[in-house]
Amino acid sequence: MSAITKKIGWKVAAALVVANMIGTGVFTSLGFQLLDVQNSWSIAALWVLGGVMALVGAFCYAEVGSAFPKSGGEYVFLTKIYHPFVGYLAGWVSLIVGFAAPVALAAMALGAYTSNVISIAPSVLAVGTVILISGIHSFNLKVSSRFQAFATWFKVLLILFLVVTGLVVASGATALDFSGSWTLEVLTPSFAIAFVYVSYSYTGWNAAAYILDEIEQPGQNLPKALVRGTLVVTVLYVLLQLVFLKHGSLEALKGQIDVGHVFATAVFGAKGAAFINFLIAFFLVSSISAMVWVGPRVSMAMSADYKLWGFLRRKNKNGLPVMALWFQAVISIFYVLTGTFESVLLYCGFILQLSSALAVGGVFILRKRNPSATYYQSPFYPWLPLLFLLFSIWILGYLIVNQPQESLMGGAILAVGALTYFLSPKTEKSTS
Repeated sequence: MSAITKKIGWKVAAALVVANMIGTGVFTSLGFQLLDVQNSWSIAALWVLGGVMALVGAFCYAEVGSAFPKSGGEYVFLTKIYHPFVGYLAGWVSLIVGFAAPVALAAMALGAYTSNVISIAPSVLAVGTVILISGIHSFNLKVSSRFQAFATWFKVLLILFLVVTGLVVASGATALDFSGSWTLEVLTPSFAIAFVYVSYSYTGWNAAAYILDEIEQPGQNLPKALVRGTLVVTVLYVLLQLVFLKHGSLEALKGQIDVGHVFATAVFGAKGAAFINFLIAFFLVSSISAMVWVGPRVSMAMSADYKLWGFLRRKNKNGLPVMALWFQAVISIFYVLTGTFESVLLYCGFILQLSSALAVGGVFILRKRNPSATYYQSPFYPWLPLLFLLFSIWILGYLIVNQPQESLMGGAILAVGALTYFLSPKTEKSTS
């Protein structure tokens, strides 16, 4: 990439966090949760817990990022804290799953929403969108930057509009259930599996950690960006799920990817729903754009350290990492064409949760190595990182037991990554 001429403050970094967090999951995961968890207290608890976990992770990542203020996210963190092999696997996860799978998920959701309005197969719409957005990011960074800035505010305003409308308009059929059955649901394996969908919806809370080279005074601004951005999204998420439940029957919402369409039809009617579907589709385009933009940064970091990935360093005349960008696009299209939405989400959630848990666990190692460090340190140590790790163990354990096929797929991806590590001689200037 071209040299950085101007760094960003915490407000812009927080906007990036919001842009990356608000994506596919908030408009899709409720339908899968309702298959087994149907009490509204349980649903609200899931989304609040998801926000708490993301907030705890944000505090911990702020500490790790302040200790290693270098772009690259988990690839850099785990390399420095544990071993280059662990860091490489984290980079491999980002390369193969971390960004390509969310792009695929957003594209699949876009296809589902748009196919409610126009008669084109969802898979065709999904693949076409990935190609179109990748093409846009291959030519003009200035246009891409302006589009992404606009899209962030569009996302927030759209959710606020839907929340306010949903609260004001009287409901007909409703899935709201505030009975006492939540006491039984929160103790079931289904509640843990539903939490996987929620935790995926909150991914992106660590987005600013991938661009630390571009943040002014990262020790001060990274914590502000991560924590404040996560708080804003948590409030919006909880409110949006409640209005979805208010304006849709349980049968209409259960198992649906496009729960926003059910809500829009109930509130705005068929014609109004068509318009809302297009707004949500544009919303998802912006999510795809954010991932297409950020993902190649990790690929570029790996390509600088390992010869096997050297081909990803190729840039166009404008300094854009086109080879890394289109490599990611091909993987995303593969996910669209070969995996169902639910299975892609589950093994994506498994492997990303594992990577994040290792990064948060690094807080304990950093404190032991340098107890008198002067960089930012997360509050309430050791309880915050311990809480995040307990959440992670809970999720990973239930996934292994209840979704063994998807968990094995996640493990297989790691195994292939381990193999490529030993086939990837380091470059002479490697910093790993």
